Amino acid sequence: TRLRTLNKGREPLLRIRVLKFGGTSLADDEGRARAVRHVVGALREEVRPVVVVSAMGRRGEPYATDTLMELLMRTGAQPDARETDLLLSCGELISAAVFCGLLQKEGIPARAMTGGMAGIVTDERHGDARIVDVRPQAVREWLLKGYVVVVAGFQGYSRTGEITTLGRGGSDTSATALAAALRAERADIFTDVDGVLTADPRIVAEARRLDRISYTEVCSMAYNGAKVIHPRAVEIAMQANLPIRVRSTFSDDEGTLVASPPARGEGERVRERLVTGIAHAQGLTQIQIGVGSEQYDLHMRVFKAMAKHQISVDFLSVTPSDILFTVSDEERERALCILREELGCRAQGLPGCAKISVVGGGMNGVPGVMARIAETLIAEDIPILQTADSNTTIWVLVDGGSMVKAVRALHRAFQLHE
Repeated sequence: TRLRTLNKGREPLLRIRVLKFGGTSLADDEGRARAVRHVVGALREEVRPVVVVSAMGRRGEPYATDTLMELLMRTGAQPDARETDLLLSCGELISAAVFCGLLQKEGIPARAMTGGMAGIVTDERHGDARIVDVRPQAVREWLLKGYVVVVAGFQGYSRTGEITTLGRGGSDTSATALAAALRAERADIFTDVDGVLTADPRIVAEARRLDRISYTEVCSMAYNGAKVIHPRAVEIAMQANLPIRVRSTFSDDEGTLVASPPARGEGERVRERLVTGIAHAQGLTQIQIGVGSEQYDLHMRVFKAMAKHQISVDFLSVTPSDILFTVSDEERERALCILREELGCRAQGLPGCAKISVVGGGMNGVPGVMARIAETLIAEDIPILQTADSNTTIWVLVDGGSMVKAVRALHRAFQLHE
């Protein structure tokens, strides 16, 4: 492919696109073959692909991250976080080497790299590192030579040269961070679904794919239970104004475009979309603490105690008489013990709750949305245990046994099937 240049002496302009393939996409020969086809398709568009790969498969399959972790646990050893990162980084390295070999078999020059070789620099937190810099010069040099670069996702090098891993969703984060640093035209996140849907299709059969969604909306859905893309990856893309396409490895469909809302030309028809989708998260315990008349600082002490013991809290509500928040069901007993024994609180826990999130950039400032939610749930005889809201999201907490019925009812109420 001939490369255009701005002028003599400057680096050639490259059309770069990052293609990220998840573990389910790479789990078997068929998935890997389809992933190779997508790379070939990008080359035909005269795009220089950078491929980011996750570990192959899911728990139980030999090279999956969870399988590697189980191998470590079965030994009875208790290695520190550094050695754990060394082990967990292997799954993506195997994927990168195998995928590179598949490209070479097709006659495509390819070069495999670790996250650190690709220039991903992180802080020192093993197991949940944060990217502090991306230095993609080595990737760009191989692209200029005509190679497809295959990068192991989920990992980087710390500033002291140690291998670190990025935590859950780390390969998504690797992909958008590299795409932003390389000034790629977009990042394609390939998965086993056709894009971002209006709800979980395992619960709502009528859930449909969204053609386009804003960064803020998809972040809200991801943070609230939708697992199609990691919110950290979206936040990086939003900062760089980098378009993302969420696509299926197993089809040629364009999927869902994640981008800033388009500017509207004069006279262009406006289509109102009040609500974009319904997300859900289950397995939560609602904790309620009574506040005495002289305990004006109790909420501060409660949340400091939860932070000290590294218990994640959500769905916070503080009034003069009560403190309400949620923790995972797994953390319920530990949280209640801390509250009762360390702080002397009158704390009660209601396990088995579910959080349902009604997400939509169009609801900001529009009256009546909460009224429709309440009316819908009352009609289904589903009590609301707690509510909260932001500019793009209204959350309701319900009993976990009512979650499926509530998600389906709200999906119908906001006509998301149409």
